[in-house]
Amino acid sequence: MARFHTLRRVQWIPRAPEQVFAFFSEAANLEEITPPWLRFRILTPASSLMATGARLRYRLSWHGVPVSWTTEIRRWDPPLRFVDVQLSGPYRLWHHTHRFEPLNGGTRMTDVVRYRLPLGLIGRAIHALKVRRDVEQIFDYRFKRINQMFAGAGLDQSKPPA
Repeated sequence: MARFHTLRRVQWIPRAPEQVFAFFSEAANLEEITPPWLRFRILTPASSLMATGARLRYRLSWHGVPVSWTTEIRRWDPPLRFVDVQLSGPYRLWHHTHRFEPLNGGTRMTDVVRYRLPLGLIGRAIHALKVRRDVEQIFDYRFKRINQMFAGAGLDQSKPPA
């Protein structure tokens, strides 16, 4: 039995790592790449400095249920990577690594999310029935939105240009 679930996504973005990292350094941009059905809102002031130890508070709605969430930046290595972890929220574990690597004149962005639900067997059943699909849909939306924002609609960024 897995101790946690893992979601891994890779996306090529036709911008330099410094530009891509700068976009993700602005917490407010998270609202722009999160699906509207989550009604995601950042509660932390926009002027907050992103760095190791920074804490971000959010509010969202999961299938009509209000959820409060607090994350902390545990690692901050511009423009290569940062890691955020959940301090309080819906998961027993949420550990999200964001990596930005130069590749073919752009950036290969890799997201690795390790997560675990509370409630043991019940949590695993809820994951199988709904949560896994929801997490995948959130990252599918994010992929499409980043594609639109950085490259224009229609460009497939799953692979860098040949």
